[in-house]
Amino acid sequence: MMNEQPFQPRILIVDDNPAIHEDFRKILSGQGSGAAILGALERELFGESAPSSSRATFRIDSAFQGKEALDLVQKAREENDPYVLAFVDVRMPPGWDGVETLERIWQCCPEMQAVICTAYADYSWDDLMARLGQTDNLLILKKPFETIEVLQMAHALTQKWLLARQAKLRLEDLDRMVQERTRELAAANAQLRREIEERRKAEEQLKASEERFSKAFMGNPMPMAIQTCSDGRFVAMNPSFLELVGYSAEELLNRTATDLKITNEQWTSFSEFQKVRGRLYEIQRKDGSKRICKIWVEPVTLATGPCVLLIIEDVTEQKKLEDQLRQATKMEAIGRLAAGIAHEFNNLLTVIQGHAGLLCSGLNDPKIIHESATRIAQASQRAANLTKQLLAFGRKQPLQFKPVDLNAVIRNSVQNLCRAIGERYVLDVSFAEDIPCARADEASIEQILLNLVLNARDAMPDGGPISIRTGVLEADESVVSRNRDAKPGKYVWFSVTDKGVGIKPELLDKIFDPFFTTKDSGKGTGLGLAAIYGIVQQHRGWIEVTSEVGKGSTFRVVLPLWEGKSQVTITATPQLDKQASALPSGSGETILVVEDEEEVRNLACTALKYAGYKVLEAADGHQALEIWAQYPGQIKVLVTDVVLPNGVHGGELARLLTDKDPNLKVLYISGYSQRVVASEVPTLNETNFLPKPFDSQKLVEMVGKILTSDSASKPAEEVNK
Repeated sequence: MMNEQPFQPRILIVDDNPAIHEDFRKILSGQGSGAAILGALERELFGESAPSSSRATFRIDSAFQGKEALDLVQKAREENDPYVLAFVDVRMPPGWDGVETLERIWQCCPEMQAVICTAYADYSWDDLMARLGQTDNLLILKKPFETIEVLQMAHALTQKWLLARQAKLRLEDLDRMVQERTRELAAANAQLRREIEERRKAEEQLKASEERFSKAFMGNPMPMAIQTCSDGRFVAMNPSFLELVGYSAEELLNRTATDLKITNEQWTSFSEFQKVRGRLYEIQRKDGSKRICKIWVEPVTLATGPCVLLIIEDVTEQKKLEDQLRQATKMEAIGRLAAGIAHEFNNLLTVIQGHAGLLCSGLNDPKIIHESATRIAQASQRAANLTKQLLAFGRKQPLQFKPVDLNAVIRNSVQNLCRAIGERYVLDVSFAEDIPCARADEASIEQILLNLVLNARDAMPDGGPISIRTGVLEADESVVSRNRDAKPGKYVWFSVTDKGVGIKPELLDKIFDPFFTTKDSGKGTGLGLAAIYGIVQQHRGWIEVTSEVGKGSTFRVVLPLWEGKSQVTITATPQLDKQASALPSGSGETILVVEDEEEVRNLACTALKYAGYKVLEAADGHQALEIWAQYPGQIKVLVTDVVLPNGVHGGELARLLTDKDPNLKVLYISGYSQRVVASEVPTLNETNFLPKPFDSQKLVEMVGKILTSDSASKPAEEVNK
């Protein structure tokens, strides 16, 4: 298989000064000191041992006037080798200036990244926005500029262009796959409609006159039979029925279905007054094979006495098609849910990436460094909470109901909410004083709040105020009569109000339906409010919605009070403990870390080495057994993921190694909850299980506790006792 050629971005330099072109070529082609400066900066930030990242090799072209630049861009686009980035000077007499040049270039190549280079304040940022109409692809470079500035912009903007292009291609592939699957579903639906139509015609034939009954019965393609009501014996069968069950008429005559084991005991005989419509049965043929059938039963009276007419439809293939359709519908729902999940995680990743960038920029201010580290920890905790909520949605993890102070949850979420909605929106928060704690799952409340605020933002595309309120409600009969989920009693609530487009009255009853959305195509999954409604119902609360077209909407979430003995306030954001920031120290004990995810394994090994332990690592159970054989009697603690590839899971690995060394301590880690993986490892408990995600301090802390404990070294049988 041939190796793919490395990506070499094309960069266009547009400037009327030849010396500027020469400067850019030296910087971007690696002839100057720029590569060395950038490498030195990387070593300063990441250390001498950090591997140097591969950087793109640029192809550089020059244009001395705007029209010449436009011709080059058009030619490159026709050759399917477009320019990724352009450095454009503002002043280029006597032709177009830099802004006009970009206007014309973006008309034919809107995805191209651009950097305006200027030593003068010819245009303000507002002027550029008004002229160009877009600024997502634009940066400004002030002259004189530093070499590192040019390199950073070139590498960052070319990488941005490449990622955007890859995303576009992936979306096109997904759209094609959806269209193909839609055509398949349409064909399956048409087949189902044809089968339903055939059944309808068969039912109409049964209503034919008595004179044509015998002919219709024997010639009907639907399997039919007649049984006596008294003992269920067959007295007549049509050829289709004989073909279905595989018996001859002589074998069936005056015998029952039970005698021949055609069906289970539920189908023995039918009463003369009993009608059955489309009931599913499993029929066993004479050769032992089984078919799924729908059976219709109609009472008839013959000369020999009361009987029933059996009409049978073999739906075995239809059921297979229905199962396929059901699976396709499930996958479509998962796809819509994935879009919503990506939206929420992108918000959290923005916080993490932004503050990580600040930490990597060489800041020396301890206050800012501590603030950024705190925000990264908070965003990571919210991501973990969101993961728990998704597991609860998939019935993998139950909600954790605790006493929650709504005021504290909202207060600690304000900063992140402001980041999420943007600068055009004003968040107006007002708290009721001394409200009781709600019985709630904290992560779920954060998620509901975020979804409602984002919906309020989307309802006001031009910006505006978003109000959040809290309060206490005494639900009387009037409240209960308006809300079917309400019960009399005392509740706490919070509401989110916007002054947006509002919701039409005829749509209010549909907004909580799954996949229903009033947003434009591609801008809403239709799962947000449906998920909120389901979560609130799990909390035994309800949602009230008031809306007026053109004036806005209010969503009020009502939750029951915490009825436990303590009124503990649960806050929504974790705080870093300065005194606990230092990891506990080991004494050189040997730890074996077994984890198939390389990034997680590297984190665990680094933390344990930093804490003073000797660390061995393995990617699966087989490799761990090989390492164990190389270090007999030296390994004191096994840290292993429960779910491992290649046949040996964590529980099996721990059993094999503790059989060899009963004093071996074991710490299990997993991305699933303890309840889910308990079937794989019956000895799991709070002292030897660490759920993902976890931080370095928690890992080292639990390893230290396990080393000093007695129970972790006991055999599995004794622990179970």
